[in-house]
Amino acid sequence: MKFLSIIILSFTLLTGCTDWIYRIDVPQGNFLDQKDVNKLRVEMTKEQVRFVLGNPVVEDSFSDDTWYYYYEMKRGMRKRGEDVKKHLILTFEDGKLTDLTGDYPKPEEFDQPLA
Repeated sequence: MKFLSIIILSFTLLTGCTDWIYRIDVPQGNFLDQKDVNKLRVEMTKEQVRFVLGNPVVEDSFSDDTWYYYYEMKRGMRKRGEDVKKHLILTFEDGKLTDLTGDYPKPEEFDQPLA
């Protein structure tokens, strides 16, 4: 009985030490800042969009006119915050940007083409 109580007490004390183990945050995908998304304008070419946002994580293999930007931050420890998931979907027509959807608000000046 004494041995069993020592085992249970040791296990209880060790479970309280789980925050002592350092776990890294794991970022995956394209981190996009809202200020970069705000630079997007309708009728931008794919090259211009690639210059502003970088390469997309996924280009639709069935339709060359859809790009997916996806970002996920898996937190190693809860005290550093919640996990983050964001996505942005860009739609092109004839090589020109026509629409964007996702977790980022559409820029106010999006519908004004570049000069």
